[in-house]
Amino acid sequence: MSETQRLSILAADKTAYEPLYALEKYIHSGSLGEGLLSLIKLRASQLNGCAYCLNMHAGEARKAEVDQVKVDVLAGWKEATSVYSEREQAALRMTEEVTHIADGVSDEAWAAASAMFSEQEMVELLMAISAINVWNRLAVSTHQPLD
Repeated sequence: MSETQRLSILAADKTAYEPLYALEKYIHSGSLGEGLLSLIKLRASQLNGCAYCLNMHAGEARKAEVDQVKVDVLAGWKEATSVYSEREQAALRMTEEVTHIADGVSDEAWAAASAMFSEQEMVELLMAISAINVWNRLAVSTHQPLD
């Protein structure tokens, strides 16, 4: 079933994405690295069902030379812990819990992430997770086409 795009945000307002572009610049200038950022963005996009973002971030993962197995089994990362580093696992758990924010972020997830990331990196991690969730919501709501 093909969805017709409901709204082109850029066509309606050329400046609408500027705050998000600034946030992306901040995220990508940090120390998380492109590989980890692509996994975070892919996992949130899986949870949110955003085909546009899945397509984009899978390409970014390949460009960042993320092992293809990590991309292929990402939805089942909890069952494939030997594939992901402790740092990646902590980031993915935070991604899931922040994405499903109505359930809260557990003390266990926070502690695991805090053990792997500095305070500055925790800020970058939270900003990255928040940003992809905004992008997902905009793309899914408007039926943004894959192109």
